[in-house]
Formats: sequence, C-alpha cells, structure tokens
Amino acid sequence: MSRLQARFLIEYSSFRLTAEFSLPTEGTIAVFGPSGSGKTTLLRCLAGLIRSPSGFLQFDNEVWQDEAKGIFVPIHRRAIGLVFQEARLFPHLSIKRNLTYGMSRVSLQRRRISLDRVVDLLGVEPFLDRRPHQLSGGEQQRVAIGRALLRSPCLLLMDEPLASLDIQRRREILPFIQRVHQELTMPIVYVSHDLSEILQLAKSLILLKEGRVAAVGPIQEIFGRLDLPGVVEPGVVGSILDTQVAAHEPEFGLSRVECFGHSLFVPHQNLPVGAPLRLHVLARDVSVVTHFPQTQTSVLNVLEATVVEIGRSRSDQYAVEVKLDVGCPLLATITRKSLHHLNLKKGQVVYAHVKAVALSQDFRE
Repeated sequence: MSRLQARFLIEYSSFRLTAEFSLPTEGTIAVFGPSGSGKTTLLRCLAGLIRSPSGFLQFDNEVWQDEAKGIFVPIHRRAIGLVFQEARLFPHLSIKRNLTYGMSRVSLQRRRISLDRVVDLLGVEPFLDRRPHQLSGGEQQRVAIGRALLRSPCLLLMDEPLASLDIQRRREILPFIQRVHQELTMPIVYVSHDLSEILQLAKSLILLKEGRVAAVGPIQEIFGRLDLPGVVEPGVVGSILDTQVAAHEPEFGLSRVECFGHSLFVPHQNLPVGAPLRLHVLARDVSVVTHFPQTQTSVLNVLEATVVEIGRSRSDQYAVEVKLDVGCPLLATITRKSLHHLNLKKGQVVYAHVKAVALSQDFRE
C-alpha cells in the first residue's frame, strides 16, 4: 500500500507550521482545523509551492523533497493535480479548451485519464461550448476539478474547493468529488474547515491546531479520542459511525440504519436501502444507564455498550467524557456527579441512549 510521508517546518514572523506524518494513501486524507491552523500552508508544502528548508516528502516510491540530500522536485514535475477555492478558469476559453489546457501539458505516454471519461464523471458535457461566466460557481468548480484530473495526476490536492460556494452548490458538487475517488481510485488530500464535508469524504485525518499536528490517523479513531475536547470545538465532539441504510419508515419520517449489529433510527434519508451513510453522533447527546430500560422511553436508540475508558476532568469542570465500545468507539459526555452515582468502571456493560436528533444527516439530504 502506498503512503504519503511528510515532514515540514515553516517559520514566518507571526506563524509557525510544524508537521510530520505518515499515512496510507487509501481513500481521502482530510486536513481539518480552524482558520489559521496551517491547513493551506501544509497543502502548499505538499504541492511544492512552499519549500521547507529542512523538509521531506515522499509519495509512494517517489521522493519529491529531501533537503538533507539536496532533493526538491518542482511543482510542474510532480504528478499532482491542484484545485483551489476559486475555479481560476481562463475566461476567454471555452469550457472544453479549459479542460484540455491541462491535458495538453501531459505527454501521450503519461495520460491516464481521457477527456470523455472526465466529462462523463463530472457531468460537464452540456457546458463544453460555454464560457466560464455562463456557469454557476458549482459548475465552474467541477470544470476546475476536471482540468486538474486531465493532468493525469497520481495525487489530487484540494484546498477548500467548496468554501466559496453556497450550501446548495456545495450539496451539488460534493457527490462529484466522491465519484472521483470511487471511480478513479485516486488518492485525495482535501483541506477544509467544514466538518460536514470532512465527515463524508475522509478515511484518514490530519487534525491541525495552531500550526501543529494535533492528531493523525483513521478518522473514526481520532474522533473516538477522549482528549478531543481539547483539540476541536466542544460542539463537534462526538463519534463517527459508518452505517448502512436498512429500511425507511416514511409514516414517521425516519430511516433505520445498521451498524455493527445495532439498529439506529435517523431522520428520513433520500437514499436507497443498502446505501452507506456516515453519522456523527455528538457526545453531548449520548447518555449512559447501567440497566436496560424496563419501561417505554421516548429514546429510540438504545445500544448495549462496554465502558472502555473514563476521561479526566479538572475540579472546576462539571462534565467528563466516557469512551464506550459498541463495535466502534462511541463517546458520551456526562456530568461528574452522574459518573459518581453510576460508579462506572472500565469493562462494565452499560446502555447508551442516543437521541435521534444527535445523528447528523448526510450532507446529501
């Protein structure tokens, strides 16, 4: 399995980026963090637009940078495609000529993707004879992705490609980004500060905070960490579950999904039975009981779980995180007083109550 290995140190007068990681290039690697955390700087280092004086970068078997050995491959010689926040199309060229501009710079021997394949993949056939100003922002961004793909890259770098679009345009374009990976099996490094995008796309995550790598690895593992509240905003602390749509109950406006032998009810999803659906379960909306409820409750989602770990909290904090195992990590935020009354212990079997509203709907709603 190919890997992306990097080590960068960038110092400016008011900002410092220190990043080191090694990740498999299977699926999409998301770079996530608040504004000013260094996401774009990291991506520009990967592209070769910024040169770290002591940097190292290896993609698969190709070393693109090793300053200790005097190696630095310039951007035009790296097998990468770049997509920025703005489409940056040539206004005087047709959409077809914008697309083929990238292809014209690749030798016939190196071309891995045809124009017809990209046109079909991104659904841009109706626009080929138009000029960029005749397209919506989302349509322009699809063309920008197509132009990057027609450079036949081995790695696609995307710097907040949906940031300049409204919510409707983002919903339209995200499925096309998903198709790029699924149908071309092309590794993608995707920068965003929008968690809803990250949740749908990422297999692995590089979490940045104040110019440093706060966490790196599979996204489910990172969001299952008890120290997550100190790294991301409290409102997004929670677990990520990969589920599959099992049935719909339109009379109640619900869909039932399955995950590790558990059934969960979520707001109705316009997805076929069998479709994958990733959920974000907020820790603050998970409660813990020590016995299965003997009476009816309004909570539809009750999961048998095992206590894996209990976090620590300072005396001036009222809450504590508890890590549960339901086949995958599930975080619950409870009060320290509740922890005392329940007398929770590692290895104890408990029941997690998950409110339906805590299960974030898919971005494609």
